[in-house]
Amino acid sequence: MASGDLERGGGSNVKNRGNSYNQSSSSSYYVENNEKQWTSWLVPMFVVANVAVFVVVMYVNNCPKNNQGFEGGCVARFLGRLSFEPLKENPLFGPSSNTLEKLGALNWDKVVHGNQAWRLITCIWLHAGVIHLLANMLSLIFIGIRLEQQFGFIRVGLIYLLSGFGGSVLSSLFIQRSISVGASGALFGLLGAMLSELLTNWTIYTNKAAALITLMVIIVINLAVGILPHVDNFAHIGGFLTGFLLGFVLLLRPQFGWVGRKHLPAGARVTSKHKAYQYLFLVIAMVLLIAGLAACVYNSGPVVMLFRGENGHDHCSWCHYLSCVPTSKWHCGN
Repeated sequence: MASGDLERGGGSNVKNRGNSYNQSSSSSYYVENNEKQWTSWLVPMFVVANVAVFVVVMYVNNCPKNNQGFEGGCVARFLGRLSFEPLKENPLFGPSSNTLEKLGALNWDKVVHGNQAWRLITCIWLHAGVIHLLANMLSLIFIGIRLEQQFGFIRVGLIYLLSGFGGSVLSSLFIQRSISVGASGALFGLLGAMLSELLTNWTIYTNKAAALITLMVIIVINLAVGILPHVDNFAHIGGFLTGFLLGFVLLLRPQFGWVGRKHLPAGARVTSKHKAYQYLFLVIAMVLLIAGLAACVYNSGPVVMLFRGENGHDHCSWCHYLSCVPTSKWHCGN
């Protein structure tokens, strides 16, 4: 959050992990069988944790004491040390980039050369401002609660955290001159899991074509927003791909006929628990996930590339267009 720049400060760009999720992503398609509904408590706890972390970040930031007035006065000074940085410094009503970096923002140099791999996780609990936080938390509520009610807290929690990690790894490989914060990689993981869940459980849904089209439109729109400047689309893509694969593994549903087998007359033919194509999707996803882990063991793969200090752009010359497309209205810099 810097003067003249949307989100730059202290010599470091801040990549805001986008926040434009459509609330209709908790789409209206429904499953044909009546499975047990879980009580959602983990997703609300994630929301509370993110809000609490933001309050702590603002407390540490202490704009009235630390801001030197170069970019104007603090915003909402009646909040005391919780007041926001000047809008020229941070237009999202939040802390300075120096504070975010100090408290765990994703920073390639510190991860690779400073032995601070923990930043790959801590960055997903930090947000650049109130606007960023509200948009992401509303998205988490609309996407996450539905998934947790249907699949339970363990599976949804694993997808959320692993997708956040996957997004951070891909972000670090391609964005090495800026810091990055936000839960959007984890949120895109839940969105990817929703897509793979719909595909692998295709036969037990009604209105499936409409649901697929709606979900694809939401995904495409949100990924398209990521090509704007100052939005970390690599975190979005990394989180989405991680969640998409995990959805095939963790979110399988049994077939309707198998669930209702107790109500069938004696000697009636019982439908198999899963379809052959569900097992096929499961195997393919497992192979890809295991291949990714094996690549790390044999000194290749994205995680190993990251800690070797490699730059993803050296292996993909066009990938920079995935995160920012220059136009006459803005430039993407480095």
